[in-house]
Amino acid sequence: MTLPLLVAISVMWIPVAILFLGKGEPRSTGAVTGFVGAVVVVGAFVQAAVFKDPFTAGLLLVHGLLYCTVGYALLAGLEDLRSVGNVALTVAVVSAIYMVLFFTGGPVLPDGKQLVAKSDYLALACAGYVVLTIEVWLNAYGKFPARGLALSLIAWAFVGLWAPAFWLLAAGRLPF
Repeated sequence: MTLPLLVAISVMWIPVAILFLGKGEPRSTGAVTGFVGAVVVVGAFVQAAVFKDPFTAGLLLVHGLLYCTVGYALLAGLEDLRSVGNVALTVAVVSAIYMVLFFTGGPVLPDGKQLVAKSDYLALACAGYVVLTIEVWLNAYGKFPARGLALSLIAWAFVGLWAPAFWLLAAGRLPF
């Protein structure tokens, strides 16, 4: 479930980036952002309930809620985006926790089982999500340029969405 969701998220990141570069229209971009957010939120519940993976579902859920918030802000034409920034800051903290858990592999239980496997690539991806969501937060407060955020979204769509999704779909493993 996660891999198609990563591809779907790119359908939001790229149009938002293009909007921030001065091309596109906020309401239609807001609509696709809201649609993707809803799909990711539903996908997070499916990931937890059907695939018995609440760990991945948690990361998907907070990002999906952020996307829904951005979608609403664009659809409603909000001018003060600090509340969106505050959601992004919270998602950055959650992503940072996931980054540490992927980097370390999480704690080892008394029976020797480790619930979170170490993954340098997923730690890198989460680090990118931390940077992006901090950029969203700073942008919402007028402290980071929209162009910089747009370029980060486009670059990270390749590294943090398409590379892991398509590499796993085609090769059955992460790039590293």
